[in-house]
Order: sequence, then structure tokens, then C-alpha cells
Amino acid sequence: MAKKLSEKQYAAIAILSLPKKGGMTYEQIADEIGVSSETLRRWRNEDTFNDELKRNIMRSTIERLPDIMASVPDHIIEQGNAAMFRTLLQAHGLLTEKHEVTSGNNDAKDIDVMKAELAEFKKRKHGENYSE
Repeated sequence: MAKKLSEKQYAAIAILSLPKKGGMTYEQIADEIGVSSETLRRWRNEDTFNDELKRNIMRSTIERLPDIMASVPDHIIEQGNAAMFRTLLQAHGLLTEKHEVTSGNNDAKDIDVMKAELAEFKKRKHGENYSE
């Protein structure tokens, strides 16, 4: 079961989710929410805290995503940014990391025939020229 966060942790997350941490240092954030800077640093090392921080950042930026995606083609064209072009294609499902391997031979071989060929190959590799 996931650890439940405290109100102070949620307050810290709200500030840490702001661009540039709302212009605050970790010490200022800790003072603002009423904890020590050591406590805030410890929270930053906890998966539950960081997972919620990421979710909060996503919630706060999701409304800007259409604007960001609309600006990408201009950056690609104006800057010749190949990495951004690849990212745009991936976002649209036009470029994937999927690798397909196809055989040039449509004849399906029997598994026993393949095993025999493999055994013969291994024998030749090890200098053995006898057959079973």
C-alpha cells in the first residue's frame, strides 16, 4: 500500500511544482511550510513524494501541451532540429521503436530440421566432421 502524504508534503509539492520552484530556495520552501530543510530533502528522496510531485507537474502543464505541440513544427523548420522532428513523429505514432524481422523465405521449416542444421553447424565450428 502506498504511503499517504501529509498536508505539509502536499504544500511542498505545490511549491516545487511551480516553474523555478516559485523563485524559492529549498530552505525558503521549508520555512514556508514549517519543516526543516533536512526534512524537505528527505522527502525529495522518497518515491511516493516524487511520484506525486511528477503527477502534480503533469496536471499543471497538461493544459499547455496543445500550444507546445503546435509550436514544434515551426522549431523544426526554423532550426532544422532533427531530434524534435523525431519526437513529433513519435508523438503522432508515425515513428516507433518497433523492429520487425521477416524471413525472405516463405517456406516454414520443421523445427527438427532446424535443430539438425544447428547441430551440424556446431560440429563444423568445432572441427568435428562426423555425423550422428
